[in-house]
Amino acid sequence: MPEYEKALRPEDLTRLFVERSNAGDAAGVAALYEEDAVLAYPPGQRTVGRDAIRALWEKVLAGRPRFEPEAPLPTLVSGDIALTSTPPRDGAGARAQVVRRQPDGSWLRVLDQPEFTSPTG
Repeated sequence: MPEYEKALRPEDLTRLFVERSNAGDAAGVAALYEEDAVLAYPPGQRTVGRDAIRALWEKVLAGRPRFEPEAPLPTLVSGDIALTSTPPRDGAGARAQVVRRQPDGSWLRVLDQPEFTSPTG
């Protein structure tokens, strides 16, 4: 596996996600997640584990989508756990991730909810 830039702050993960996605690098996107991370995508489903996340992003990135950076909301940090979030430019609701500091001081995603929508009813 190639050596990837590490997220030295929780907020770096969003920037690295955009850069790697726009480069078509599914393995690089998957490297932003812990081995047993959970991604709530596709909508209504869960993708569990770094290998499954890589396979999912290979399919998604085959269509060459373009991601734009989104300004982060304030990060909440408690010890080695943090909550990061962004308000999507497309008005889709919100995005949120639980991230964990690794033994080397870098950060990886543990839980990723890329799309929250307003409840209907």
